[in-house]
Amino acid sequence: MGAFNLSITPPNHPNKNPSLDTPPAPAHAPPMSDAPLSNGGPPLDDDPRPWGPNGIGNYFEWSAAKKKAFDAPYAIAVMRARRAEALGLTYNEYTLEILERGRYLSAADTDRIAEIIAKRPVRY
Repeated sequence: MGAFNLSITPPNHPNKNPSLDTPPAPAHAPPMSDAPLSNGGPPLDDDPRPWGPNGIGNYFEWSAAKKKAFDAPYAIAVMRARRAEALGLTYNEYTLEILERGRYLSAADTDRIAEIIAKRPVRY
C-alpha cells in the first residue's frame, strides 16, 4: 500500500476587512527629525508666539497697559461706540484717536476721519 498523504487546507476566502490583507506596520515609526540630539518628537516652536519672533521684552506690561487704556466704564464705552458709528469709524479707531491725540472727533473733522479710514487694511 502506498503512502497516503492527506493535507487539509482551509478555503481561500478573501477577508471582509481589506486592512487584514496588508502587512502589519513596523513596531516604531521613523523619527520626525534627523537633527542630532533629537528625541524624535514634534517641533516645539510650531505656534507663533503672541510677542513675535524676538524676545519677550515688555510684552505683558504693554498688553496690560493697552487693556487698561481701552477698558472704559459701560456708559462711556456705549457713548464712544455710538459716536464712532455716526462718524463711520470703529470703536477702536475712535478710542485710539482720543488716547493718542486727545481729540474727540466730530462731523466737522472730515479730513482726519478720511485719513483714519484710508489707513484701514483692505478687507475682502
